[in-house]
Amino acid sequence: MYNNSKVAKAIRLAMIVSASAAATISAPVFAAEADELESVERISVTGSRIKRAELSTPSPTLTINAQELVRFGNPDLGSMLAELPALGATSTIIGNNNDGAEAGVSSVDLRRLGTKRTLVLINGKRHVAGSPGSSQVDLSTIPAALIERVEVITGGASAIYGSDAVSGVVNVILKKDFDGLEFNLTGGNSTESVGNENYTFSVLGGTDIADGRGNITFFAGIEDTTEVMSSAVRQWDSWGSVINPDNEGEEDGVFDKFRRPNVGSEMINDFGVMNPFSGDRFTFDKSGNRQDACSRSLDNSFAFGELEASCGDRGFFGEQYENYIPGVQRTTVGSTINYEITENINFFGDFKYTRADIQQQFQPSFRFGSIDINVADNAFLSDEARAELGGTGTASMAKFFGELGNRSSNHNRELFRFVGGLDGFFSLGDTDVDYELFYIYGETSNNRVSENDLIPGNLAAGIDSVIDPATGQAVCRSQLESAQDADYSDPATVDAGSCVAYNPFGFAQSSPEALDWVSADVTRKDVIKQEVIGGSLAGDTGAFFELPGGAVGIAAGFEYRTESSSTITDELTKSGATTNSATPDEFGEYDVTEMFVEVSLPLISGQFLAEELTLDGAYRYSDYSHAGSVDAWKVGMMYAPIADLRFRGTYGAAVRAPNISEAFSPLSPGFARVSDPCDADNILDDPDRVSNCAALGIPVGFEANDNVSIDTFSGGNDELTPEESTSLTIGTVWTPSYLENFSITLDFYDIEIKDAIIEVESQDIADNCVDATGGPDAVYCGAVDRSATTYDIDLVRSGFLNASAYNTSGIDVEMRYNFALDSLGVPGELYLKLFVNKLLELEQFEFQDRPDEINVEVGETGDPELQASFSATYNLDDLSVTWQSRYIDRVVTYDVSPGGGSPEDLEQGYIPSVTTHDLSFNYIVSENVKVNAGLRNIFDKLPKGWTNDPLYDLVGRRAYAGVTVNF
Repeated sequence: MYNNSKVAKAIRLAMIVSASAAATISAPVFAAEADELESVERISVTGSRIKRAELSTPSPTLTINAQELVRFGNPDLGSMLAELPALGATSTIIGNNNDGAEAGVSSVDLRRLGTKRTLVLINGKRHVAGSPGSSQVDLSTIPAALIERVEVITGGASAIYGSDAVSGVVNVILKKDFDGLEFNLTGGNSTESVGNENYTFSVLGGTDIADGRGNITFFAGIEDTTEVMSSAVRQWDSWGSVINPDNEGEEDGVFDKFRRPNVGSEMINDFGVMNPFSGDRFTFDKSGNRQDACSRSLDNSFAFGELEASCGDRGFFGEQYENYIPGVQRTTVGSTINYEITENINFFGDFKYTRADIQQQFQPSFRFGSIDINVADNAFLSDEARAELGGTGTASMAKFFGELGNRSSNHNRELFRFVGGLDGFFSLGDTDVDYELFYIYGETSNNRVSENDLIPGNLAAGIDSVIDPATGQAVCRSQLESAQDADYSDPATVDAGSCVAYNPFGFAQSSPEALDWVSADVTRKDVIKQEVIGGSLAGDTGAFFELPGGAVGIAAGFEYRTESSSTITDELTKSGATTNSATPDEFGEYDVTEMFVEVSLPLISGQFLAEELTLDGAYRYSDYSHAGSVDAWKVGMMYAPIADLRFRGTYGAAVRAPNISEAFSPLSPGFARVSDPCDADNILDDPDRVSNCAALGIPVGFEANDNVSIDTFSGGNDELTPEESTSLTIGTVWTPSYLENFSITLDFYDIEIKDAIIEVESQDIADNCVDATGGPDAVYCGAVDRSATTYDIDLVRSGFLNASAYNTSGIDVEMRYNFALDSLGVPGELYLKLFVNKLLELEQFEFQDRPDEINVEVGETGDPELQASFSATYNLDDLSVTWQSRYIDRVVTYDVSPGGGSPEDLEQGYIPSVTTHDLSFNYIVSENVKVNAGLRNIFDKLPKGWTNDPLYDLVGRRAYAGVTVNF
């Protein structure tokens, strides 16, 4: 016989025991094997349904435990995980702060390939989505107090878990079988008056039942996060770019643009601007008295520029209206049960209900030059302003209607989830086969109200006011027949007979009745449902045969899943009467039937220069009702020439089926910002633009008015097919026997996706129109409507296509070392942990049939080449103190793609590297009381003021504290 290492023995033992989709570990094992290997821990590791030791899995796995999560001082799991170097921050609660539908949602984006390509599991099982039309799980619905650990694996895992696991899997493993009563209170806030307060309070109770054959737990918690407005972010000062007047063209050795604070628009404000697009513009004070408009020193574009410092509220600055962090008030209750019906049949179940009220702020409704003022008749226009406008005719006006209130987006989100099933084992000869059968039902509902939207027709009618000679009062022209000429037509679209005259000059000069008559709230209700039925078997061949390295581990199973999503919009909005998108109701659903099998082949064990050689394989067949059948597979290898050194690798094919929005969303109007590729600042970014823009009739030196949104028209595509990807990971694990409790892993990953589903962005359509070689692209140019007089883009039509490709590769390094300090004459022990990600490649081919049109992201904002996190924890008796550091490499703010931007585009066109440091401690006061506290970003390190990316800490130094009481 050969003497196996502990890890090799763990693998042998793991093959005896089932690996269900959950993290639950079944109790029964062969007594003889358990006696022999009682010191070896048997765990389920994310990425396999066959239990094994963590460092013995072919797939790289990053683990974050509950104690590490506490150090973030943040109740939102998505925001915590976004600080890990392997994950992006694109869809955290801050990343979604400009998204009406996803306000308050916090999700993970592994390898920056998109949240829809990262599969999130709870105890190894799927979870209902939090965003309509998608599979995007809202991690903010998972209370941090319930989390035992989080495991992250890289690479396609569709063969194990199914669709969406293209970039990898995030598996959140919750506490179970709790006995006792625990109260947990936490709180945190900025020390620099930013005001990002957060508080949580939770109660966790549990008890064993039936003489220890079962356990019941109950959880209840509340969470409150205070809204933070953008104006509270200290380093933000309306930073923007302005055109360098000395610039003479590309590559002339002169910066094209400068960065400047106080970039805004003098053409619109809350008080109203007359003649906004001409040099004789003027504005008003709060009471409606005429005052001079402010002026700019340098231009950003037609509508924006660097405004004089004294401009104040006479100009428009976006930061005064929007929030950086939305307000969230959340309540969660839940319960779990485990009960051993017989020795080999166990019932398990859990439910969760969470409700969140979310407040998110957007700019008020506005009209940019489209308000017509009848100079002669308007009832509210002052004599001074009337005279300056010439006394007759029609004058244009621009105004933000802040007097109505912000277009606040108020959400009421509710989520219910139930999981129930049976697990256990049965004997097949001398082999125990573990089984699991389960059912999942999840439902998310979201009632969202966008307040204070304009009804443009009513606004036009209300502003067209006259003096009623009979009463001397202001009335709508539509209500006074004697003021109407022969071809007059009432512009009101809602309740036209109740028109109330509206005074737009100044701020809040109209009556409450007038404000109500020109505005309305937009309501939408989302309902997302998920049902899953699944089962699995797992065992080994030990009773029948063994390979030289041990018994073959086998797992197989099935899943049937249905997904549906609907969004219902109020009738007034659907009619097109408001400025909000007149989106039709949306509904879509699909089902999928899946079968899978996984094997682990221990080929060699305990041989010279072959301590272990194991091959793994997995295959899954999936049949989608809306996308057809697909296959996913994966092979893995673990080779240990000696016990201290292991080499591992995986290669596989993964898939992602179209989600409901991509496949079923109806054609809908919307808005988008498009930087005109024919603008003088952009026309040299592609060698084909000059000739193609000229072919479209656009004059030389054209300056687009592209700081305002344009209309769009887009929808789903029921002819989409699943995305396909391949992923490769190769790495090594070193656990030297002479250095106890030390491990270091180094892994290379490479993920390639083809036929990627993209909603062709309005910007891409506009660019592709004029970036084609040989003349304008007829297909894309046909989807772009331009003004016949100004040449500005008015409308872009878009949709979803299997058109794109993504490639990413990089290197992860993780080091852990835990050692006692007594050899140095110091009491206690030190635990070191380092994780480094080196991004080698991240590129997108917007259109995979145009390989010359490549979008390189490495080194741009949000995608630094190097990220690292380091922690050092000192433990002494009941005290634990941790110093934690985070590093983000220098990035540039221009396009690094071939033919893209250059350092000459913008002065200070970069964000310097940022290193932040945290200090925290935990202390066990008594058997029943634990306290923790800490300072995040202890040196108050902030990025430059023009940084607005959720990857960065923009709040600065903040403190948190918590107390846990157990009974």
